Amino acid sequence: MVALQSELHPAAPASEPPFRHSIRWIPDTSEKNRVVVEVTGFNKAELAELHKAPRTIQQWQRILSVYAAQGDVISDIGLPAMAGAYSVTANALRFEPQFAFASGVKYRLAFHPSQLPGARGGTSKSISSEFQLPVRRSIPTAVVSRVHPTADVLPENLLKFYVHFSAPMSGGHVYEHIHLRNDAGKDVELPFLEIDEELWNPAMTRLTLFIDPGRIKRGVLPLEEIGPALEEGKRYSLVIDKEWKDADGVPMKESFAKVFRVGPPDREAIDTARWKLSPPSGDLAPLVVAFPKPLDHALAQRLIHVTRQSGELVEGRAGVEDYERRWTFVPDNPWKPGPYRLVVQTTIEDLAGNNIGKSFEVDLFEGVQRRITNSTVKFPFEIRAP
Repeated sequence: MVALQSELHPAAPASEPPFRHSIRWIPDTSEKNRVVVEVTGFNKAELAELHKAPRTIQQWQRILSVYAAQGDVISDIGLPAMAGAYSVTANALRFEPQFAFASGVKYRLAFHPSQLPGARGGTSKSISSEFQLPVRRSIPTAVVSRVHPTADVLPENLLKFYVHFSAPMSGGHVYEHIHLRNDAGKDVELPFLEIDEELWNPAMTRLTLFIDPGRIKRGVLPLEEIGPALEEGKRYSLVIDKEWKDADGVPMKESFAKVFRVGPPDREAIDTARWKLSPPSGDLAPLVVAFPKPLDHALAQRLIHVTRQSGELVEGRAGVEDYERRWTFVPDNPWKPGPYRLVVQTTIEDLAGNNIGKSFEVDLFEGVQRRITNSTVKFPFEIRAP
């Protein structure tokens, strides 16, 4: 790590004693755009108090908070502090943001000594500091490479989208750049479940975007008061603004829109008895499983496996095709004659969040028609010798 000492901006008048706390922004050279912040200069009593009972994120943020600045103090008012993890070391208070910093974006830190445990209110002035990673390039290259589900007709109770990008993106405030618009071009009001813990893959190239379940489940207040986010028979567009910046702080090359039509809701549990398994026909031929309805793309890749009868996992490459209606598997090594099993975890989902043997939405007046007690479903098949 390389420590960079930032310029401090004390709010105290010149007659006040000098500040004893220091701010350090520390870029981690082992991981792109990862920066942590440390505040030092604490006395033993302060450190002892900080080491005591655990605090909530809100309590930590009253002491130390970091914001993605918008250019001036006025426009920053009301912005939420960045999410992240707080810790206390031998001589410092440490903050590690949940998301990597974006190049070219200015970040502002606010440290409030008066909020330290045991401090006398008003005796210590706040300290602010700013930091900015340099812009590595200026030519836009990032685009939305694909969105799942890929079908043009989606169920009214669709649960989620997966948005894939061609390059790592910046996290935080993502909902400012994502819109769900009806066929008149008007934004649907609050369609997504907006959470601070944005659901990115480790590479920051795939974002999981949930439709607010309150706009899906019948008998829930948001659905009753606002209505569904999607309505059967209508057309919508999922729009991604090109102003969204990638991990280098450069806006995307172009905007993106997925246009789709809404079909009837799907409230049926996944029925594996209707799956069609086609055993491989050669040494490295694919195993193919066809579904009667689309499944969740990411979960189908993660929750379906192939094993030998002994339980030994068969290594290989899984893919989901035909608008998420077909799963394929090609082994890393040629198939060996003998018995195999296709193993599926019952928590796999379709596009509406229904599991194997269990609907996402179970109305109290309908009850549960059947329950699955095993955590997996197994399909035996055999590779015969040529």
